Amino acid sequence: QVQLVESGGGQVQAGGSLRLSCAGSGRTFGSYAMGWFRQAPGKEREFVAAIRRIGATTYYADSVKGRFTISRDNAKNTVYLQMNSLKPEDTGVYYCAAVLLGLGQAISRESRFYDYWGQGTQVTVSS
Repeated sequence: QVQLVESGGGQVQAGGSLRLSCAGSGRTFGSYAMGWFRQAPGKEREFVAAIRRIGATTYYADSVKGRFTISRDNAKNTVYLQMNSLKPEDTGVYYCAAVLLGLGQAISRESRFYDYWGQGTQVTVSS
């Protein structure tokens, strides 16, 4: 089992940057693939980015590709989301999530396949 705590959210103007962090507990953190999701008011939670447990392979939603970068430091039990060139439509609550994958199993962009979730951190981008 792993517990996740996000931080780094805040309010920024369009074009600005933020870096979100997700700190995980437990010695098995490095065994989990990690994802970032976001939820805007009145909308469903959507996939933002994901990274496999070793960290060499990353995945992004088309809406953030080229602007956001996901990374992880397993020695620190932390996954990051660097967000650049932020837009008002990036506003929402950002959640990190963890999932155990079998050997060769594809990483999912659907929230229902993730096992553990943080409490979320608010990101607000003003125009």
